[in-house]
Amino acid sequence: MIEQILNYPIYNGQTVGDYLSLEFLLGVGGSIFGALFLLAVGMVIAGWVARRIRGIGSKYQKLDNTLFNFLGNIARYVILTFTALIVLNTFGVQTTSIVAVIGAAGLAIGLALQGTLSNIAAGVMIILFRPFKIGDFVDVAGKMGTVKDISLNFTELADLSNVQVIVPNSQVWGNIITNFSTNQTRRAEWTFGVGYGANLKTAEEVIRKVIMSDPRSMAEPEPFIQVNNLGDFSVDFLVRVWVKSGDFFQYQADMKRQVKEALDEAGVDIPFPTRTLVNAAE
Repeated sequence: MIEQILNYPIYNGQTVGDYLSLEFLLGVGGSIFGALFLLAVGMVIAGWVARRIRGIGSKYQKLDNTLFNFLGNIARYVILTFTALIVLNTFGVQTTSIVAVIGAAGLAIGLALQGTLSNIAAGVMIILFRPFKIGDFVDVAGKMGTVKDISLNFTELADLSNVQVIVPNSQVWGNIITNFSTNQTRRAEWTFGVGYGANLKTAEEVIRKVIMSDPRSMAEPEPFIQVNNLGDFSVDFLVRVWVKSGDFFQYQADMKRQVKEALDEAGVDIPFPTRTLVNAAE
């Protein structure tokens, strides 16, 4: 009975006994051991290469960590893919057919996930061309906030109220991007109106003293403080001063209040629109 089982043909003339022979088992065991060894080596190499690439971005401040994290992940997946193909070859699997199947499946998946793939494509463009980086204050797709994360699918912002905002990358890359953090300095601008009866020289001196006494105001480039417009109710001073980008918003708000208070203290009239009502019955 046992002899009949051992001599039972299974595949291509090979019997059960052939597959249970010591030579065959050693061969299979060696192949499995070799495959596991190749997988382990491939994973170690992939991890090492990914860490080295990411380390380049961390080593130099001028380089963007997001870009090198992305490149490190790409390198890791490429090495793991080649390792898997080599392992399959050790078992005699025709990898050419597998690659063809993967390609056909990828095409079908791509057609089904066009929206997702457009986000990924846009994410790659954002990471490669770096219109902004993590920590920048930006306005993208009509949303303003600080960039918290950039992934292949979406960009995460924290808005002015510190609320999480998720913007799909296709909307980010397909719209105008305003990055308020790229340049180190920005030019603040105000229009201050004084009455037609006010002493313009005094008004200008008050405005200049208040603006330039603030330590955030930059003397270079030279500030611009001049009469710019004769309005219906006021003589308008146009004021432009350079300031560090990080101070811009608070600085601009502070100067509005301080100039108003200084003009009041100096007795400079600040007009407001008036309207005369005529009684039709008179």
